[in-house]
Amino acid sequence: MSSTVPDTAPGRHVPSTRPRPPSPTPASPGVLRRAAPALLAYIGVRAVGLLVLAGWAHRQGHGVWPVLATRWDADWYLGIAGHGYARELGTAFDANNLAFFPLYPVLVRTVAAVTPGSPAGAGLGIAVVASLVAAWGVFAVGDRLYGQRVGVLLTVLWAALPVGLVQWMGYTESLFTAFAAWSLYAVLSGRWLWAGALAALAGLTRPTGVAVAAAVTVTALLFLRRRFDARVLAAAVLAPLGWLSYVGWVGLRLGRWDGYFAVQRLWHNEFDGGLATLRRMREYLMYDSTPELFLLMVTATLIASVLLFALSVWDRQPLPLLLFTGLLLVIVLGSGGVYFPRARFLLPAFPLLLPAALHLSRASLRFRVLALAAAVLGSAYFGAYMALVWPSAP
Repeated sequence: MSSTVPDTAPGRHVPSTRPRPPSPTPASPGVLRRAAPALLAYIGVRAVGLLVLAGWAHRQGHGVWPVLATRWDADWYLGIAGHGYARELGTAFDANNLAFFPLYPVLVRTVAAVTPGSPAGAGLGIAVVASLVAAWGVFAVGDRLYGQRVGVLLTVLWAALPVGLVQWMGYTESLFTAFAAWSLYAVLSGRWLWAGALAALAGLTRPTGVAVAAAVTVTALLFLRRRFDARVLAAAVLAPLGWLSYVGWVGLRLGRWDGYFAVQRLWHNEFDGGLATLRRMREYLMYDSTPELFLLMVTATLIASVLLFALSVWDRQPLPLLLFTGLLLVIVLGSGGVYFPRARFLLPAFPLLLPAALHLSRASLRFRVLALAAAVLGSAYFGAYMALVWPSAP
């Protein structure tokens, strides 16, 4: 496969028309050794969060396992893995499991069938393993663009997000981030077929897989305007097939072309251009005298994400990263659906953290240590609060 940088995705501020040396294979021992500090740091951050959660749960007199493996969306995925999808649309709100994409429950069912553990254990194991693959991919993107230090810092910041605990829960965010990160890395390194295939898998994992597909397809089409390459064309076609396949399958299953979108309407997920988001923000910041701490955190995360995207544009991040995070923000902020999970929905948008990682890489050691320590401890606190105090889904 071509190892030149796509014309529309310059990296390390090298002119995009200049060829780059071939990148090492991501699975090679040398690349893994280079990523080891980031992976060890990632495990350390998540271990701190898990210890705080365990201590908090012990004080409340119950275990950690149900919190991580069987509640809320995890229960929906376990139900799909065990009993399959609904066959009718129905009329009940928040009740049709066709809203959940299929790859994760298929993996849960497959792993549970070949291992002695329970489906809940299989789901949690998949999420933890996928989180390590995702952390590696996050590091790989940061390392390729700005060097190892930024890659490590980017990984730590991603691990220390306020909702970072979800990375080690029976949810799809870790699996989706793994596909998204490595797909974007593949675009940046000119591995087009890998980029398209991983984008297709992302599209089978979460509805926001369309953002990964768009990043790959648009970048590929712009590349093809300058030079034809059959592998680039294949990637452009392949990238959206996962998302389109599931949406099309739901339509066939329900006997209507808009079947998937009808399901989403029953979950109150309709695009309104951000009006509902702005109303909620105004309510929590201006009128609610006793807003929930978790909702304030979600609101702060959304505002910070918009500001970080503006900084990403200012820094002239490679086009595929901007396309991915920009479209993800449009989907999350523009939805009229439930408000409280939106910080979790943005967890895969790791390129938004690149401006912060770059700033920390240039800061003094003392500032860097204090900032990262605050982020890690804050993440541990909010993770335990989210799981044990907040009464709804993350």
